[in-house]
This record gives sequence, C-alpha cells and structure tokens, in this order.
Amino acid sequence: MHKQHSESPLESSFEVKPDRPVHKQTFSIAPMLDWTDRHCRYFHRQLTRQTLLYTEMVTTGAIIYGKGDYLAYSDTEHPVSLQLGGSDPAALAQCAQLAEQRGYDEINLNVGCPSDRVQNGRFGACLMAEAELVADCIKAMRDRVSIPVTVKTRIGIDDQDSYAFLCDFVHTVAERGQCDTFIIHARKAWLSGLSPKENREIPPLDYPRVYQLKRDFPALTIAINGGVKTLEEAKTHLAQLDGVMMGREAYQNPGLLLDVDSQLFGIDTPAISPFSVVEAMYPYIEHELTNGTYLGHITRHMLGLFQSIPGARQWRRHLSENAHKPGAGIPVVEAALALVRDRVA
Repeated sequence: MHKQHSESPLESSFEVKPDRPVHKQTFSIAPMLDWTDRHCRYFHRQLTRQTLLYTEMVTTGAIIYGKGDYLAYSDTEHPVSLQLGGSDPAALAQCAQLAEQRGYDEINLNVGCPSDRVQNGRFGACLMAEAELVADCIKAMRDRVSIPVTVKTRIGIDDQDSYAFLCDFVHTVAERGQCDTFIIHARKAWLSGLSPKENREIPPLDYPRVYQLKRDFPALTIAINGGVKTLEEAKTHLAQLDGVMMGREAYQNPGLLLDVDSQLFGIDTPAISPFSVVEAMYPYIEHELTNGTYLGHITRHMLGLFQSIPGARQWRRHLSENAHKPGAGIPVVEAALALVRDRVA
C-alpha cells in the first residue's frame, strides 16, 4: 500500500524501508531515440543492476516489416522494457507477443513523443486526445502477453492541459485498458510550434500535478519523468510517488548511476569504480568488434562517465578523436583510461 505523505514535497524525507514497495519502476532510465540503444543499455547495466532500462522507441512497422532485428538485446540488460510506437491494437499486440517471446520484462506504449514524424504515424503524444484508442491498444497487448504493459505519457497536449483532462485520460486507460502503471512526463507537449528538443525544455514542469494524480489514483503505479538531475531529487519524488524515470542526466553523467542500487533500492553492494566499469566493458567490446560493430558506436555512450573527475576531458577527447578510426579497438579505450589514471594518481 502506498504511504501517503502530508508534508511538503520539498520537506519530505526518504529512505528505503522494508515496508516501502520497491519494484522495477522505482528507478528507470528513459527511452531516448538514438541514445538508449543496446550498447548504451549494456553499459548502463554495468553501473546499476536494479534500474529498469528502456529501449529506444521502436515502431510496430519496423518490427513487423523491417529487415533488421529491432528486438535485439543482451540478456545482461534485464530488467529491460521495450517501448513501442504505434496505434493499431492488432499490430501492437503482435509486437508485444514477439517481445515477450524474446524475453523482454515489460512493454511500454509511447504516448509522449511530440515530433511531427511520430504524429504523422498517429502515435506518440497526439494519442492523448484519443484515450479510448490508447485503452484499446493496451487491452489488446495485455490480452496477448503476461508481462506488464505500461504507458508513458505527458500531463497534457496543446490547450488540452487541464488536470481534469489528465484524469480523464488516466481513468479511461486504466479502466477500459486495464493499465495499472503510468510514467508521467511532468510537462505538457505542444504538437506544433515546438521541436522535440524544445518540448523537453520550454513547457514548464508541474510536479505537484503528478503528485496529485497519485493521490487521486492511489491503486495505480505512478512514476514521474522530466528534469530529474540528482538522486536527491529522485528521493524527493519517491516520497510522493512509486517511481522516478531519469533521462538526459543519466546519459550525460552516467557515473551517478553507480549509487542508484544502494541509495534508491536499499541494496548493499560492493563499491564499483568507473575504472572497473570500463574494464568490464572490454569483453563486450571485443565481441561486438568481431561482429562488425564500430568502436565509436559503443564508446559514444561512455563519454560522460568521468564527469567531475580529473582527466575527464582527456578521456572524452581521446575517444572522440580515435574511436571512429578504421580498426579502432580496445587499445584506444585503454589509452583513454590511462589518461584519467595519470591525472587521478
């Protein structure tokens, strides 16, 4: 049972207690197009064992008709969720079933992306205006799979940004679609006039609205997304909600993920250094190189690992200048790591 808090969100304290529900949604890394690919997720899993990882959004058309394997991932990534883009219940159900067969832990429906390309495909944030269709999509997937099916959405779109509109959307999807988990990006989306980047920054964050949603729908699992930059901020949200999803900060400053398991999940794990994380990546890098992957496709996700550590700039520079070169391999990473060690020593 979710514990209600009467104090101000800014004054609330948080610590992991035995009676506090800790589950996969407690902390997750947001699905980010062109960023959270399988190489990124493998790297993030070296930093945190408990965090729920998400794929980039994958459209149903790509999975059903595409020539590549859009469901590829490593078993090391678990727990991992597939985020789907689409609005056809039958196609979504087919993809959800394929994902369950491949071993994914969760299916998530994108109802938050505001890009024109996504809107033209009739999925993403524009679906907030079609709550019954979203509910039908969720129900179709839930009827086909036994793993959780969740929704990631906004607090509103365009001029449909009242709290009543958000409540109506959640109620419809929860009741008709039997969805019990919502990840709420605490900004509304403008479907025209703003780029996807601007939609992540310009509409103001409204955390209290998401807190209120949890109070009004206490039986639902509600996680929050948007603007979370530190684990302390995550703790503040977790005093009110069931989960926190961190996006760009987790990608650009991945070193903070080293403390997630102990601070947010209450798991007493041996301390891991960023140096050992890099070395743990070597077997994976070697394997991927033999399969034709370019080194830079992996190391681009690792550039921010040593943020605020002496030598971080040299690490980034060496990888940026050398990882893309033909034949680049482990020696490039070892040389970059040595530049940090020399500064730290």
